[in-house]
Amino acid sequence: MSLESEESEVDLVGGAVLPGTLPEALRAELVAFRRDLHMHPELGHQEFRTTAAIKERLERAGLAPRVLSGGTGVICDIGVMDGTPAGTGPDTGTGAAPGTGILALRADIDGLPIPDMKSECPYRSTVPDRAHACGHDVHTTVVLGTGLVLAELHRQGRLPRPVRLIFQPAEEVLPGGAADALLDGALDGVGRIVAVHCDPRVDAGRIGLREGPITSACDRLEIALDGPGGHTARPHLTTDLVTAAARVVTDVPALVGRRVDSRSGLAITWGRIESGHAPNVIPQHAELSGTVRCLDLETWRLAPDTVVAAIDEVANLHRAKSEINYVRGVPPVVNEAGVTELLRDAMIARRGAESVENTEQSLGGEDFSWYLEHVPGAMARLGVRPPGERTIRDLHQGDFDVDEHAITVGVELFTAAALLDALR
Repeated sequence: MSLESEESEVDLVGGAVLPGTLPEALRAELVAFRRDLHMHPELGHQEFRTTAAIKERLERAGLAPRVLSGGTGVICDIGVMDGTPAGTGPDTGTGAAPGTGILALRADIDGLPIPDMKSECPYRSTVPDRAHACGHDVHTTVVLGTGLVLAELHRQGRLPRPVRLIFQPAEEVLPGGAADALLDGALDGVGRIVAVHCDPRVDAGRIGLREGPITSACDRLEIALDGPGGHTARPHLTTDLVTAAARVVTDVPALVGRRVDSRSGLAITWGRIESGHAPNVIPQHAELSGTVRCLDLETWRLAPDTVVAAIDEVANLHRAKSEINYVRGVPPVVNEAGVTELLRDAMIARRGAESVENTEQSLGGEDFSWYLEHVPGAMARLGVRPPGERTIRDLHQGDFDVDEHAITVGVELFTAAALLDALR
């Protein structure tokens, strides 16, 4: 595979040349690969077809990918360290010592349990109630394409340092499939890790970057309230669970808001409340569920105790017995300064300073954060909005789609990052 393209390679400071732009044939292949994934979305831990497609293409490129022990997800190394393939040591998941180790590129491969609502799209999902509505098909294709380009550079003797590809399952399933990859040694020998996430608010051809927190923590909250019910004519003889549930909905967020620093952005939002069947019967059981989101890492670590205590106080006030299932989700993604600068420099080398914009911290959760508990890393927002389009197709919506030029941009960003990383 030749790496010459219609676009000239970019001159770096000092006159060095940065290889790795995409030939047109590979661009077309990657678009077709993404569309195939888009037509066949698979939920977390069920991504067998997706895993097989990734593995087969990497093997055709002469690489040796290995499937994670759970049966979905792939790890693949390009180049070797000290004569030994990376990622084959003990499954510590702790990475290399700070400042050492190779660069890892991470993609998530799962879809969402929602219908694809794109009515006139030739590559819309063929699986009922399943869709790639978060752009994981794009993330996967970007890392795959980067692997193909870097494999060719390695064959030409132009890849100065090994690189790890991580295709992880189940990002949409709390606490996230990153744990599967970590247990399988995804970070063994890794010193830094990068990722992209599609952003429909950013034009294709551009990326958004932010040093520090770029996403939020996200946990799940499930509550059951119980007590003796009765007739609505005699609420004083009952535990009025409907009122108790309503007070939990309104009072718990208010209480928590006065017990944490307001700058932490801790927010409880309810998505479900169920209780009762008849208008004149006070029920004996009520259920609530929602999410706890937090902008600050330290506040997130204290959130379970704070939230559970507030729920118990409100429930006890109304004589309701509470059973609380606080499901730990993911911490915030906190972009490390040096790796963020690496992505910035890589994008500027490819497409100029105007191709990088500052981005805000999102309230969305991302399990990429689990890798950052072990090694420094950064996530960029990959622009996928067709330039000039005013309508924003938001994430996790059935009509979500992307400008596929973003695939080329993502591949060239990651290849540049891998080459520049070796110079640091």
